[in-house]
Amino acid sequence: MSSKKDTNWTMVPGSQGDIAAVRERCRQLVRRRAMVSAGMSAVPIPGLDVVTDLRLFALLIDDINQEFGLSEQQIGRLQPKFRLIAYEAALGVGGMLIGKLVTREVVMQLLRKTGMKSVARQASKLVPLAGQLASAGIGFLAFRQIGYQHVEACARVAQELVTAGVHRQPA
Repeated sequence: MSSKKDTNWTMVPGSQGDIAAVRERCRQLVRRRAMVSAGMSAVPIPGLDVVTDLRLFALLIDDINQEFGLSEQQIGRLQPKFRLIAYEAALGVGGMLIGKLVTREVVMQLLRKTGMKSVARQASKLVPLAGQLASAGIGFLAFRQIGYQHVEACARVAQELVTAGVHRQPA
């Protein structure tokens, strides 16, 4: 049996208050996962931080999408007009990970774009202990920033769907 919660019934938040509540839950999730990422960055095993970040970030994106009712499966259950609104809104806010199956390759591209991890690795080569701490700090900030951006993109897409009346659709 899977430990992952069943999101078959999770819907797009129905109001501004609901969106704000989901946003805050997701931001807390981002901070927790960023702490784990930072902890792994401080471990002096080559490559461990990258492998951990890939896994953590892919799971994080999936969890955020599901919390907002914006996973690939959840969007697929919307009426076609609302599905179109969701994908157009996602494109409009730069939410390339909304409603998509998140793969390792996509996460690698996103982490590479930040460029912060490579800076952190260079710092750790120069001064071992201080470098590991710097690596952890930079890793935390990069992970948190990317996670927060995704939360905000999902919140904007959810707002577009609420404005369009997604909760007034027949079951």
